[in-house]
This record gives sequence, structure tokens and C-alpha cells, in this order.
Amino acid sequence: MTANEKAKAKTDQAVGAAKKTAGRAVGNERLTAEGRAQQMKGDARQAKEKTKDIGKH
Repeated sequence: MTANEKAKAKTDQAVGAAKKTAGRAVGNERLTAEGRAQQMKGDARQAKEKTKDIGKH
């Protein structure tokens, strides 16, 4: 996993989790959904990079 892509994945996961938590705290369903989507985007990016790494070995 390249360092840049790994950082982007972790950032998406962290920001998404924060948005999701904030959305739940204030009762904002849209913010919760945005956070969940961003977190999933980070998870997908991380999985893609891990798959690339496995293919290299």
C-alpha cells in the first residue's frame, strides 16, 4: 500500500467516523449518512490497496 493512498484511506475513515458520530449526537441524519459514506469510501480504498499489495507478492 502506498503511503499516500494509505493516508487518504485513514483520513476518510477518521473524518467519516467523526461526521457519523457528530450527526448522531445532534440528530442530523444527513450528516450521519455522509459520515457513513465517507467511512465506507476509506474502507474501500484501503481494501483496494491491500489487494494490490497481495498481487505484488
